[in-house]
Amino acid sequence: MGKKEQDIQRIEYLRNTLREYNYNYYVKAQPSVSDYDFDMMLKELQDLELTYPEMFDPSSPTQRVGSDINKSFTQEPHKYPMLSLGNTYTKEELKAFEDRVFRMVKEPVEYVCELKYDGSSISLTYENGLLTKALTRGDGAIGDNVTDNVKTIRSIPLKLRGNEYPDFFEIRGEILMPFKRFEELNAEKIENGEEPYANPRNFAAGTLKLQNSKLVGERGLDCYLYYMLAEDETKPTHWENLQWAEELGFKTSPDAKLCASMEEVFAFIDYWDKHRANLAVPIDGIVVKVNNIAQQEQLGYTAKSPRWAISYKFKAESAMTRLESVSFQVGRTGAVTPVANLSPVQLAGTTVRRASLHNEDFIIGLDLHEEDTVSVEKGGEIIPKVTGVDISERKPDAKAVTFIKDCPVCGTPLVRAIDEANHYCPNITDCPPQVKGRIIHFVSRKAMDIDGLGEETIDLLYRENLVDDIADLYSLKISDIIGLERMGEKSAERIIQGIEVSKQVPFPRVLYGLGIRYVGQTVAKQLALALHSIDKIMATSQEELEKIDEIGGKIAESVVNFFLEMKNIQLINRLKEAGVQMMLSEEALVDTSDKLRGLSIVLSGTFSRSRDEIKELIEKNGGKNSSSVSKNTDYFLAGEKVGPAKMAKVEKLNIPIISEEELLKMIE
Repeated sequence: MGKKEQDIQRIEYLRNTLREYNYNYYVKAQPSVSDYDFDMMLKELQDLELTYPEMFDPSSPTQRVGSDINKSFTQEPHKYPMLSLGNTYTKEELKAFEDRVFRMVKEPVEYVCELKYDGSSISLTYENGLLTKALTRGDGAIGDNVTDNVKTIRSIPLKLRGNEYPDFFEIRGEILMPFKRFEELNAEKIENGEEPYANPRNFAAGTLKLQNSKLVGERGLDCYLYYMLAEDETKPTHWENLQWAEELGFKTSPDAKLCASMEEVFAFIDYWDKHRANLAVPIDGIVVKVNNIAQQEQLGYTAKSPRWAISYKFKAESAMTRLESVSFQVGRTGAVTPVANLSPVQLAGTTVRRASLHNEDFIIGLDLHEEDTVSVEKGGEIIPKVTGVDISERKPDAKAVTFIKDCPVCGTPLVRAIDEANHYCPNITDCPPQVKGRIIHFVSRKAMDIDGLGEETIDLLYRENLVDDIADLYSLKISDIIGLERMGEKSAERIIQGIEVSKQVPFPRVLYGLGIRYVGQTVAKQLALALHSIDKIMATSQEELEKIDEIGGKIAESVVNFFLEMKNIQLINRLKEAGVQMMLSEEALVDTSDKLRGLSIVLSGTFSRSRDEIKELIEKNGGKNSSSVSKNTDYFLAGEKVGPAKMAKVEKLNIPIISEEELLKMIE
C-alpha cells in the first residue's frame, strides 16, 4: 500500500475516532481521551486534509471551528412548519388537556414528559447521515439558515453514528447557554466595564445570530434535541424515537420520562418544580406529549399548535421581602452599581440577601422607597433582581431611594455620560476599589497570570502601602513581603518568582492587562497585531484606530483617552523599565508589514487557501478586512464563484478588483 493510500485510511480513522470522542464528551458527558491527545489527533487530521484537499468533507471534525468571515443570513422555508405549544399554568388545565385527548382517541394514552428548555428553537436537516441545514424557528414557516454557526456546537453531530437512519429527516431541539458558561462570559463583560447579558436565553439567541461563526464556537453553546420528523421511517412511539435519536449521536434530555397516567405527569412536574435550580441549563416548564405516533396523527393540529402536546409553565421563582438598605459598589472601571440589601429570603433553593438594582434609571422606574416590600426574582435562574414594589405595604413617611452624587469610597463627585446608563467615579488613580481592581485584573490568568497573587494578597499589599499601581509589583522584593500576615518565606518566593516570569508574557496579554476600558482580549490582540507596539498605539489617532478591524469609535476613544493621562504614560514607562513586553516578539512579527496599512479589503468567492489564512495575511500586513462593499472599500479581492450582485456593486463603485496572486505580490 502506497503512502497516499495509508494517509487516506488514516484520515478516515481519525475522523471516526474524533467523532466518537466528541460524542462521549459532549453528549454522554463521559470523556474517553485527554484534551491534549484529542488536540494532537485533530491537528494531525487538519494537516492531512491540507495535504489532500480532494478529501474535503464538510462533516469532518475539523470543520467545527467556524469562520470569522462576516455574512448575512438567508431565509428558507421549513419543510414541516415549526408550530408553538399551547401553555398551561395549572394542573386543572392539564386535566382538561387529557380529557380532550381521550375524547378524540377513545383509548388509553401514554405521555412523555420532557423538560421545557429555555433557549432558541432550531430545526436540523440530515441527508444520508450528514447535517445539511439548520434553520431557526423564524415565523414558523420560514427561518434563518444558521448552518455554519450550528456546526460549531459540539453536541450536534455533523455525521450520524451507525448506518440505520432515514435518508432524509428533520430533528427539532433547543440551543442553550449553560449557566456556568453564561456566568464566565458575564464576568468578562463586567471586568471590561460593560453591561452584563440579561439572561442565558437571550444570550443563546443572540449568539446563534452572530455573523462570526468562529465567535459562536467560542461561546460554548449546547443543544438538546427532542422531536424527529420523517415521512414514514420513524419508530411507532415518541419514546422510542428519543432512544433512537440518542443512538444516532444526538443529545436528548436524560431526564425525560414515560408516564402511564396524568397522575405520573403531575408527580414529574412537582419534582422538577423543586429541583430545577440544580440543572446545568435553564428550563421554564415541562412539555407533555402523547407518546403514540398514530394517536398524534389522529389528534392532528390547530392552526398554531399540535393537539397532542402541551406545555406546563412554571411560575417565575419569586419571593417578597423587605428592602433594608441600598449600597453602592465601585468596580475596576469606576462604574458604580446600586445593590439592594434585603431581609434574607429563600429563592430557587438559595438564601438571597442581595439583589442588583442595575442603575439610576432602574431605581426610578421601580419608584423604590426606603424599607419597601419588594418582589425578587432570579434573572435566568442565576442573578437575583428586584422586579417590583408592593406599594400597599409602603410606610406613609418613606423616602424615595436616590442615587448617590459622590463616590462612596473616595468621595469624588460621580459623572454620567449622556449616552450611558451607569455613573462613574472619575478618580481613576486614587479611588481604592479601582486601584485594587486594576491590579487584580493585571495579575489575572488571562492577563499576566502571576502565581500567588489573588484578591486577598493584593488587598494586603495595598493596605501595607507596598503597591499602589501595577508597576509597583515589579519593585517588590522578598524582604518587603515576608513576615506579612499569612506570608511565609515560600509564599513570598513564589510571588516574586511569578512576577519575574510575567516579564515574558506576550504583548497582547500585557495590553489586555492594562485594563483600558472596552479593550478585552480580542480587541487587545487586534490592536497588537495592527500596530505591533505600545508606542505606536499611543501615537495613533482615534480616526486611524477606527480603521483597524473590530475597533469602533467607542473603543478608539477609550484608548486615546487612556494615553492622554500623564500618569498612564508614566506607568507604561515604568513597566518598560521593569522588562515587561511592550511590543510583539520577532516570532509574532514574522510575515508582518505595513504594506496594506489603511487599506480596506473585501473578500468574496473561493480561493486556493482558506479565507482565514487570507484574512490573517491582510491583517498581518496592516490591512482591514471589511464584510461589505461600500465607497470606503479600497480593493475587492475576487476568488472563484463571486456573486453577480456583489460584482455589479463593485463595478458600479469603480472599486479596483484584485486576485489572490495580486494580493500576494502586494505584500511580497
